[in-house]
Amino acid sequence: MVVSHHDSVKLFRNSLPYINAHRGKTFVLMFGGEAVENDNFANIIHDIALLASLGVRLVLVHGARPQIDQRIALRGLEKRFANTIRLTDKETLESVKDAAGSVRSQIEALLTMGLANSPMHGAQIRVCSGNLVVAMPMGVRDGVDYEHTGLVRRIDVNGINDHLDDGSIVLLSPMGYSSTGEVFNLSHEDVATQAAITLNADKLIILCDQDGILDETGKLLRNIDFTRLTDLQKAPHLDSKRSMLQAIATSLESGISRCHCVSYQKDGALLQELFTRDGAGSLISERYYEQLRDGTIDDVGGILNLINPLEQQGVLVKRSRELLEQEIEQFTVIERDGMIIACAAFYPYPSDGCGELACVATHPDYRGKNRAERLLEAIKKKALDQGLHSIFVLTTVTAHWFREQGFEPSSPVALPDGKKQLYNYQRNSKVFTLSLTS
Repeated sequence: MVVSHHDSVKLFRNSLPYINAHRGKTFVLMFGGEAVENDNFANIIHDIALLASLGVRLVLVHGARPQIDQRIALRGLEKRFANTIRLTDKETLESVKDAAGSVRSQIEALLTMGLANSPMHGAQIRVCSGNLVVAMPMGVRDGVDYEHTGLVRRIDVNGINDHLDDGSIVLLSPMGYSSTGEVFNLSHEDVATQAAITLNADKLIILCDQDGILDETGKLLRNIDFTRLTDLQKAPHLDSKRSMLQAIATSLESGISRCHCVSYQKDGALLQELFTRDGAGSLISERYYEQLRDGTIDDVGGILNLINPLEQQGVLVKRSRELLEQEIEQFTVIERDGMIIACAAFYPYPSDGCGELACVATHPDYRGKNRAERLLEAIKKKALDQGLHSIFVLTTVTAHWFREQGFEPSSPVALPDGKKQLYNYQRNSKVFTLSLTS
C-alpha cells in the first residue's frame, strides 16, 4: 500500500496525543526467544529506539527457550519438563547461561547499531543490564526437585529506576541471582510480570506470534476486559498461551492498568498499537476499552465534534454549546480511549408516559459495529426505569434504521403536547414510536 504525503502528515498529527501521553511513562516489553529469531526483529529494535527517543522509559525482558533447546541438543542432553516447567540441572544451567547471554548480547548489539542511512543512525542508545533480578529456588514440588529452576524473589527497583532516569533502556534476561551466589533459570513471563508490578509500570506489552489474542474462530479480540480474560484462560484453543495469559491476569490484578499483546511478525505493529486509536493487537484492561456511560460536562466538546458534520448535512437539528451544556445530563455516550465516538439523548415526558430519543450519532470510523444499537438499549432501559411505556423519535433521513429497530410509523398529532408545540413543519420530520415491554 502506497502512503501519500498527506496521509503521512495526518498520521503524524493524529499520533501527537499518544506521544504526549506516553512521554515519561514506564513500559515493560516482554518477548520470547522466538521473537529474537524472527526476520522482523530488526524492525522491532528500530521501533524500540523510536519509543526511547520519544521519552518512554523502557524495560525489555527477553526469553531464550528455543536458544536453550538448541544448546541442550548440541550438548547431547535431554530436555526435561514437569508441569510444563523446565527442570534445570547443572548441565542444563550451562546451556541456559550460554543461551541467555548470547541473546542478550545480540539485543545489545542491535540497539547499539548506528549506521548512516538506517533508522538507528544517531540514536546513541544506552542499554543496561546486570544483577537486577534476585531469585530463589522453586524447590521440590510434588516430589520433583526443580534444582536450578527458580522464581523471582525481588526486583531491584532502585537500580532499574536509576538507569531509566539516566535515559537508558534496561534489559532483563531470564536469569536471576541469589544472595548465596547461585544462578537460577527463570521464566521470562515471571521476570516481566514482577518487573511491571514492582516498578508500577504504566503498561505491560507482550510480543507474540499472532496478531494478538484470538477467539476460537481465529478472530482477533481487540479489546478484552478482565472478566473476558478469565474466560479465555480456560479456553482450550489458548492452551499454548497459558503462561502469557497468566502474566497479563497477574499484572492487571496487581494494578497495571493496561496490557497489550501484539505480533512480533508484523512490521510496525508495536507502533500502530501505541500511537493509533484502534491499535494493531489486543488491549487487555480491567474494564472495557469502550465505555457506555452517562454524559458529563467534560463531554460537550467531544459531542459537538461528533454531531457538527451531521448538523451541517441537515441530519440533526443544530444545538449550540450552551444548549448542550444545559442538556448534557440527557445524553448517553460511548467513549473510546478518551474520544466520544457515539451519543444519544433522551428527553422524558412523564405525564404522557413516553420519551423522545434524539441526537443519535456515531462517528463515521465506528459505524456498523452495533454501537447505535447499544445506545438504544441503554435508552430503553432508562425509559423503563422511569415507568414509561414508549419512545418516539423524529427523523428526516434515517427512518429505515429506526424501522429495523422495531419503531412503527406515527404522526406529529400523536406527539406529547410539549413536543407538538415545538414541531417544525418546515423540516417535516417523520415520527416513529417504539412500544416498550419490561
